[in-house]
Amino acid sequence: MSDENELNSSLLGQARKLQSILQSAVDGIITIDDHGHITTVNPAAARLFGYSPEEFLGRNVHFLMPEPYHAEHDGYLHNYRTTGHRRIIGIGREVSGRRSDGSLFPMHLAVSEFEMDGRTYFTGIIHDLSAHKATELALRQAQKMEAMGQLTGGIAHDFNNLLTVIIGNLEMLEGKLTTPLQRELTTEALDAADLGARLTTRLLAFARRSHLEPESINLNSFVLGLTDMLHRTLGETIYLSNALTPSLWPVRVDPSQVESAIVNLTVNARDAMPEGGRLVIETSNAVVDEEMGQQLDGLSPGDYVRLTVSDSGEGMSESVRERAFEPFFTTKEQGRGTGLGLSMIYGFAKQSGGLATIDSGPGKGTIVSIFLPRHRVEPVVVADSELEALAGAGQTILAVEDDERVRKLTVTRLTQLGYTVISAASGAEAIELLASGKLADLLFSDVVMPGGMSGFELRAKVQALYPSMPVLLTSGYAEEMSRDAPEHGEKLKILRKPYRLADLADAIDTALKS
Repeated sequence: MSDENELNSSLLGQARKLQSILQSAVDGIITIDDHGHITTVNPAAARLFGYSPEEFLGRNVHFLMPEPYHAEHDGYLHNYRTTGHRRIIGIGREVSGRRSDGSLFPMHLAVSEFEMDGRTYFTGIIHDLSAHKATELALRQAQKMEAMGQLTGGIAHDFNNLLTVIIGNLEMLEGKLTTPLQRELTTEALDAADLGARLTTRLLAFARRSHLEPESINLNSFVLGLTDMLHRTLGETIYLSNALTPSLWPVRVDPSQVESAIVNLTVNARDAMPEGGRLVIETSNAVVDEEMGQQLDGLSPGDYVRLTVSDSGEGMSESVRERAFEPFFTTKEQGRGTGLGLSMIYGFAKQSGGLATIDSGPGKGTIVSIFLPRHRVEPVVVADSELEALAGAGQTILAVEDDERVRKLTVTRLTQLGYTVISAASGAEAIELLASGKLADLLFSDVVMPGGMSGFELRAKVQALYPSMPVLLTSGYAEEMSRDAPEHGEKLKILRKPYRLADLADAIDTALKS
């Protein structure tokens, strides 16, 4: 009798142990009999599928499965009992589950079998893969956007070099023309080249390689300043309202990019509401913690200012929303959009240290949010001694450019402006020229060059060897490359390609007088 009591006590202890495991497990656990009827379910499974525990017991497990598994599950079970052929049992695989509200979710299902009282039972352990799949999707999207950014940035950089040659030669040709028709044709060609330059500006903004000129601003002022113009642009059928946080934190961004982003978003919203609707521009302070940052594509934790533009328009399908930030992707009819508005906003936000997001669905309108880092105004520190101005003696300029066409044009333009020019095709060649005794009053160099020495590295070498020589750099996407030389900060003047002759003359004169 004592042995029987001990056995009963041991069995009771084992039962309590198993019950404790079921109750505390974070993954769902469901047990079914050999006919597929549920005999046991733990709280995690109940929460995962959205039913109470009592709603599971006695029901066929296929009610938790979408088609075709719902209809075919009993056949799988019968086939296994009669032939021993396995599909999941003892193997495990990724499948889909169906919640009580009908929504589907990805899960990993591992199934084992056991016998009790002469009958076969099966235990399934269910791990929710929703968060894992969301992370995978975000990573793929981030990798795709980064690859597209590198491609568009490279294309825009090469295109800027071509535009520099086109604009420069047209300007030199313009002064030699004699008839009104010739001048008209040249002016139209220059205007077209300027349009091309603005196109590359948008491409570079998406690729996060454009040169920004950030200032500390309050977004509320920009929204209020644009309100009257937006009312006229949107028309009478669009009701525009603002929801601005009074104590909004300042941000440090390029003002022109902010204005362009607001205008682009409101015009997109107008086009999504052809019959009229409501548009709201909202500003708010946002504290992003690690968990929220992960939900926002890995945005770094910290203080941000959020600019949100929401509309009551047609909304986007999931496939459109996933591609909305891609350059040249547009759902507008031909001639009504370039597909660069949202991509420019995305690039501007990322380049400013923030993020742009879209929340939209068919018939639910669209919400675009731009997160920009809070700018903490630091006290101005005045140096004890003033910097001595560099005085240029003479007018000799060392021009460094790897692109032969741009280099030839640069020499011609600088000569036209009255300078003596020495040219080099690389940073290494420039150093050799200076070491051989060639004297120069200014180094004018491209930033991006092959051969292992960028314009920043050349600048550092030249200033180490010739401290009194001023340096002027030029680039098609200077902002991206400036990350290689953060110590330069805002003191480094970069002439952005493509540039007009007047821009070149002003930049050279300023650098020589610095």
